[in-house]
Amino acid sequence: MRPTSQSVERTAILERYDRESKYRVFETKCPARIVSVLAVGLSMYHLYTSAYPVFNTHPHRAVHVAVMLALVFLLYPMTHKSSRKKLPWYDGVLAVLGLITGLYIVVEYAGIVQRGTTLYNGMDLVLSAVVLILVLEAARRVVGWGLPILAVLFVLYAVFGRDVPVSVFAHRGYSFEDTIAYMFMGLEGIYGTAIGVSATYIFLFILFGAILSKSGMGQFFNDLALAIAGSSKGGPAKVAVLASGFMGSINGSAIANVVSTGAFTIPMMRKIGYHREFAGAVESSASVGGQVLPPVMGAAAFIMAETLGMSYSAIALAGLLPALLYYLSVMTQVHLRADRLGLTGIPRKDIPRVKEVVKERGHLLVPLLFLIYMLFFSKATILFSAFWTIMVTVVVAQLRSTTRMSVRDFVEALEQGARSAIGVAMACAAVGIIVGVAALTGFGLNLANAIIAFGGGSLFLTLVLAMIASIVLGMGVPSIPAYVITVTMAAPVLVRMGIEPLVAHMFVFYFGIFANVTPPVALAAFAASGISGGNPMRTGFQAVKLAVAGFVVPYMFVFSNELLLLDTHWTEGIAVVLTSVLGVLMLGTAVEGYLLTRVPLLLRLTLAISALLLIQPNGLTDTLGVVIVLGTLWWQWRRRQKHIDASSA
Repeated sequence: MRPTSQSVERTAILERYDRESKYRVFETKCPARIVSVLAVGLSMYHLYTSAYPVFNTHPHRAVHVAVMLALVFLLYPMTHKSSRKKLPWYDGVLAVLGLITGLYIVVEYAGIVQRGTTLYNGMDLVLSAVVLILVLEAARRVVGWGLPILAVLFVLYAVFGRDVPVSVFAHRGYSFEDTIAYMFMGLEGIYGTAIGVSATYIFLFILFGAILSKSGMGQFFNDLALAIAGSSKGGPAKVAVLASGFMGSINGSAIANVVSTGAFTIPMMRKIGYHREFAGAVESSASVGGQVLPPVMGAAAFIMAETLGMSYSAIALAGLLPALLYYLSVMTQVHLRADRLGLTGIPRKDIPRVKEVVKERGHLLVPLLFLIYMLFFSKATILFSAFWTIMVTVVVAQLRSTTRMSVRDFVEALEQGARSAIGVAMACAAVGIIVGVAALTGFGLNLANAIIAFGGGSLFLTLVLAMIASIVLGMGVPSIPAYVITVTMAAPVLVRMGIEPLVAHMFVFYFGIFANVTPPVALAAFAASGISGGNPMRTGFQAVKLAVAGFVVPYMFVFSNELLLLDTHWTEGIAVVLTSVLGVLMLGTAVEGYLLTRVPLLLRLTLAISALLLIQPNGLTDTLGVVIVLGTLWWQWRRRQKHIDASSA
């Protein structure tokens, strides 16, 4: 089947903004088959070991990294000018070297455990240097220059720490041999927590998403969103918010979500009258928001649970209300913009009915419901839950001909799952170098002391500095490594200021995620502009306006932990939900500048203040906020009535 012009355009946009999509398409069968065997084999290995572990922690992670390294050098060219149809000999050699690094740890594991990271031998050092270089080069090819350069700077910092001119960051320094051995031979560097989560939870949930996608889940989400909201005022934009939220919650890539869902929603938004930049902003802000929406939260929730030593269900529950408030804010602005511009929805005769959509593909919700049950109510491990959810997905997909998968479809899903996990794995391996050096040198603690000193002990100023650091560190980086970096660098600052660890992690997590819509490196917004034809920077700034709740709510839950439903009685929880919802509605109104009629600037500022008062749970602030809201509604109603009377006179 020849690709359609739309699919070609979609691929071009994805390749432009998502380096993971710039892979080789071989003209001969041999290298393509090798890639398939490695990818399918890795998926089968992870499926099997999720139920029946084969290796200890270090060898298991080494196998994961080794095969991923081989896949990178087989699939991704060295430069943009390199051939994307032929495999050069040197990439074949690098792929073999990648496999050898994993094989060495598997075979020599007992000796490595005995020698540790200080009594290394010559071969240990050779393999340490090889894997360090391979990881940096693989990350450069897949993720870009930013992360490898940062990792190299951290290695240099480990070696030349005593020569650092800023005394607060100086340390005793480590030899180059000690540093690279630490990265390779222990579980604090390349094979640390980040790659550990990639080799367990993340890979399986990406595989789960690939199998769901193969069964037609993406089409189901689009059709369901269209049936629910398509005919309402400004319907296509609301469809974009719903469909992107659905997909984003189980998809680990905001950019891929923008391109796949946006190809369907952005043209519909343009057709009914939304401006190019606004249409792109709606899609990008909704797609990025999916990374903070349970049940999967772009898989970052699993790293958070692992790092904090908390249950996944506690993390997901804490993230639920802020994520729903975020989507309510986006939906509010979308609706008010449609009301202000007089935009209609799609005629009912042109959209499917909910009953028809559910009848055709509704059974695909069963795996998601099963996953929620396993994660929240069964007390099963995450690995066990992921394994059986994948099995249930395969079985459920066979129930109808429209979603049924053949053996070939299943094998293709296994290959696609492994391919989709490459970017995350390589980014996590590179992040492991950064985290390893931070642990070795105490950099995280030193940075926390420096920021606290610069902030002069002010919690608010420290939060602003942590926000800026998180946005900068998260620019151009996939959501999962962005979270790991920001947590390593910024979260300790907040913990030192007395903030609960979960709250601190959530704070930096939000800003690391929303870096994807924050100019000047707003990759999700830029990808959306490629579909809408709008100006990339203007699309980015529009996306920031739509995502305003994502920048405000983290400050609110720092000062009021009730927003994360921490140690909150159900009666308090209901009150928090009601006032927060009202606050977010007013925040959207203040940003959009329209409610029943246009809202003057001074009143918009007043509404913004009332929104902040309502979002922060407190009896006095809630009362003040409600009074302002009621006063505004009365004034808006009077003004609208005068306008109606004047028009009818």
